[in-house]
Amino acid sequence: MKTLQTLCVTSAVILFGFTMPAIAESEEGSRSTKGIRPEIVADFIYAVIESDRTLYTTHIVDRMQETGTVVASEAWESRNALPLPAQMLQLSGSAVKKKGIGLEYRLASLLPIYQKNGPATDFEAAGLAAVEREPSQPYTGYITKGEQTYFQAIYADRAISKACVNCHNTHLLSPKRDRKLGDVMGGIIISFPVN
Repeated sequence: MKTLQTLCVTSAVILFGFTMPAIAESEEGSRSTKGIRPEIVADFIYAVIESDRTLYTTHIVDRMQETGTVVASEAWESRNALPLPAQMLQLSGSAVKKKGIGLEYRLASLLPIYQKNGPATDFEAAGLAAVEREPSQPYTGYITKGEQTYFQAIYADRAISKACVNCHNTHLLSPKRDRKLGDVMGGIIISFPVN
């Protein structure tokens, strides 16, 4: 399924280039970059992801559920329903990852409903804790996977809809059941190669 989100992220990648900044070590050992700073690229990608998710949540899921036209459900595939906003983001992130361009993004939480949505690394755990404390600032840094260096940015993911809050507060596997609108529920993790 080719979503608007996948198209927008792909467009951002083409526009802002996967001519990602080259990282060089100076004589003092500090990193320097050429081209668009990775922080700016991550902000561009996050803006597209967050906007698409918000629009999907408010203009499709909430609206359809309020009118009774269609239901968003965790079991959307078997119930002929819409995917929940979190599932839509995860589906889009999987589709982008399959393109093999090095860009990855996903939702994660320190208190996930499903363990697969928890932090995968110490960096992610530290970042999720940091954006929970200070949601207005992304947590960023460089990580290495094999021979490749990646820039990783973690942005706060807030509960923007009653559907988000209700799902987390009533789900049988939810470790936290007192969520409110606006709460930081986790983070959107964006990762892309820089060398």
